[in-house]
Amino acid sequence: MVAVSEGQTSGGRPATVAAPVGQPVLSLALTAVMDAVGAHSGAVYLRPDDEPVLEMAVMAGLPRSFAAPWERVGLSAPVPVAEAVRERRLVWVGGEEDMARRYPRVAVVLPYPFALAAAPVATGTRVYGALYVTWPGSHPPELSDRERGALESACERLALRLERAAAHNRPVRAETDPLDAGPLGGVSGTLGTVEAARMVGRLPYGMCSLDLTGRVGFANAAAGELLGVPVSGLLGTQLWASVPWLNDPAYEEHYRAALISQVATSFVALRPPSEWLSFRLYPSTTGISVRISRARGVAEPGPPRAGQGDAPTRLVSMSQALSLAGALTETVSVQDVVRLVADEIAPAVGSRALALLGARAGRLHVLGHHGYPDPHVVERFDGMPLNAPTPGAHTVSHGVPAFFDSRQQLERLYPARHATPDGFAAWAFLPLIASGRPVGACVLAYPRPRTFSTHERAVLTSLAGLIAQALDRALLYDVKHQLAHGLQAALLPHSLPVLPGIEATARYLPATRGMEIGGDFYDLVSARPLPAAVIGDVQGHNVTAAGLMGQIRTAVRAYTTVGQEPAEVMRSTNRLLFDLGSDLFASCLYLRLDPARGRAVMARAGHPPPLLRRPDGRVRVLDLAGGPLLGIDGGATYATTEVDLSPGCVLALYTDGLIETPGVDIEDAVAALGRRLAEAGESPLEELADELVGHYAAAGERIDDVALLLLRAADGD
Repeated sequence: MVAVSEGQTSGGRPATVAAPVGQPVLSLALTAVMDAVGAHSGAVYLRPDDEPVLEMAVMAGLPRSFAAPWERVGLSAPVPVAEAVRERRLVWVGGEEDMARRYPRVAVVLPYPFALAAAPVATGTRVYGALYVTWPGSHPPELSDRERGALESACERLALRLERAAAHNRPVRAETDPLDAGPLGGVSGTLGTVEAARMVGRLPYGMCSLDLTGRVGFANAAAGELLGVPVSGLLGTQLWASVPWLNDPAYEEHYRAALISQVATSFVALRPPSEWLSFRLYPSTTGISVRISRARGVAEPGPPRAGQGDAPTRLVSMSQALSLAGALTETVSVQDVVRLVADEIAPAVGSRALALLGARAGRLHVLGHHGYPDPHVVERFDGMPLNAPTPGAHTVSHGVPAFFDSRQQLERLYPARHATPDGFAAWAFLPLIASGRPVGACVLAYPRPRTFSTHERAVLTSLAGLIAQALDRALLYDVKHQLAHGLQAALLPHSLPVLPGIEATARYLPATRGMEIGGDFYDLVSARPLPAAVIGDVQGHNVTAAGLMGQIRTAVRAYTTVGQEPAEVMRSTNRLLFDLGSDLFASCLYLRLDPARGRAVMARAGHPPPLLRRPDGRVRVLDLAGGPLLGIDGGATYATTEVDLSPGCVLALYTDGLIETPGVDIEDAVAALGRRLAEAGESPLEELADELVGHYAAAGERIDDVALLLLRAADGD
């Protein structure tokens, strides 16, 4: 660790001179700038070896645990310190609502009223890190010129110190966070320690002093009596750790809120079995004083209703918010997002109905809705231009939230015919912004008029940011899903041709992981002199596999049409894969059908063996000779085998997705498929196909594609 001090050059610019080694450079710089601008907390980040990350080196004014999610952040992260470094400028966040709108991930973890400024620690040629400081929510919404100048000067001086330290090969490293008690302010010198303790001991209510980490430094006898824990058991511990019935994240959250916002906070808690206690927290930059007394007029447990008490009602606790954030990451489709918002988020914030709106080609689109007695009220906005005079269109096009406490307030800004005659009385129109661009809006409707406090607006805007991220992913997924199904439908045959003497049907089930598209294929080719059937599997479940599958299927049809024999069709297709330069392999089974003679000639390239069910119900596994997978050996040859296909026989051609199950031997799986084929009896071919794929069709998750082609030789009459 190294420290340097600064002087002034004749031109007035900071100059650096060596200072004694061992002083906490970062801590001194941070606390000095906090004092200069009146901030109550802050931190310094360093960028190690020009890596695209920032690591917290020191924090002051608050416990490090408050910033745990941001101990190490990537330069691309949507947080103020990273943005300050990326853009080489000071970033100002003027309050709770501003934080919720611009940095919802931060606001959802710290949904408290505070202001923040972040600035890069950089010279003209190198960025060494960043610094941020915070103020209570009472700070004016704008940063003053004096504060801005002090912050920028402090960052410039610190950058010069770090530059000089680097030049002398004395890197500055992380330091211990300064969490000392600080000055006593106006109390020091007014009364003695013993007399102060006596005075507090005479109070009829409990008093505790907590440091910045939440540990009890002092407690009077009344506090121990009310909490049911001896004073000796409280000292040096955190209240929620030493008092079992206070061990609830909601109570700890009030402590966090008081420290960060520097605003007195209160709550009530039930001391078992039936005594309610009132806690009043008075924060300062050195800790929190807690007053504990018996609560009056508390009838039953539960959060206070909106408008009661002198503290804002907390719509969503931190633990709830994190739970909702986790649930949103698990959503896949747009309808998944709609269901989650309807089932969990709307009830948590007291909303009775909701609508998710998207924007495409300059128009609104209703992505989903829930809770409206008349769905047509919402659906009539589908296709409305974004410049229409409606709150939904305005929110999407401008990216600014709008809150309406009553219908009268809504209709003062928007004509009645453009408002929302949905029977509700209050609304929150929240922009859904992902990666800096609007993807839609979330409309929350309430049955009664309500006043949206600053805290409520910040919480709702934060949740909207999380919804936006989930919706953006879901919209992309839905587009890919539609693309996958469209591509798959284009590459597989729309219908099978009718062949003399052959009855045929097929089934295809895509894997449920990834894009739900794969390389399994089948085809039935009506060609002269004899028709053919083919089934195959290109490795992979992506667009590349599907594209190669389409090329193979087309090639097989072409080689069949020109009259190549089965062995030559397989050799030609194998050479094609080498000519295409593909790194993928494919299995394939090809049959030349001769229903007039009741025979079929087969060639196999590493594909699972087909099953033959005879008219008497016996099933045989046709483990025929063949060759390697297509695409492995350019000079490979493929043997052919002629098999019986007399009237009543059923050939089952399938891909490995129908038989492969983790932990099950492949031969046992083929035998089990054969038993199902035998037990199906003389079922119609369509029913037989449904029976064979039924288990896989009903499965919620398939790790591989499934293709099945059934061929039955018809009677001669």
